[in-house]
Amino acid sequence: MRSNILVILFLILLIPGCVGTSSQGIFGTGVSIALDPRSIGTQIDDNIMQKNLVARMLTKDKKYLLSINIKVLDGRIFITGKVDDPEEKLQITKMAWETKGARSVKNNLIIKEEFNFQQSAKDLLITSQLRTSLIINKNIKSTNYNIDTYKKKIYIYGIAQNADEQKQVINEAKAIPDVKSVIASIMLIEDLRIQKN
Repeated sequence: MRSNILVILFLILLIPGCVGTSSQGIFGTGVSIALDPRSIGTQIDDNIMQKNLVARMLTKDKKYLLSINIKVLDGRIFITGKVDDPEEKLQITKMAWETKGARSVKNNLIIKEEFNFQQSAKDLLITSQLRTSLIINKNIKSTNYNIDTYKKKIYIYGIAQNADEQKQVINEAKAIPDVKSVIASIMLIEDLRIQKN
């Protein structure tokens, strides 16, 4: 009887060690790497894209190693972290789009500065007005654009289907009252090195 209890206790301690390892990855803490739906080839391609973009950013400035995180998932680039100014955010977005195989870029970089409620409210209003204008305009695919407004300057990142759409997006931004300037990083779809499926 006692030997049976020892065997059961031994098995209870041994079994968790046989279950696959878990990690803190793109799917959150405790999810097995074996559940990653990407093929091995896609995982390798994503890893190469990620390393290439990180290397290019570090050649520009070593501070990015600690201030910016990059994740590539099925050719889609996700960027988080903090930068000093909007121009820096724009440059990083361009670098990401120039990465071979990039299918989309989601830039969630935050600009470091003391919070100013009044300025933030004005910037949010400008962003909302432009977002609404892009949605209403049937000649613009609004989902292809990220918009940031900082001190009444609009920063637009995205992909235009053609040069006419690119021009319309910029004109919509310039038509909004109180806008100081429009800084656009809008690439034409024909110029992108999009990964073929």
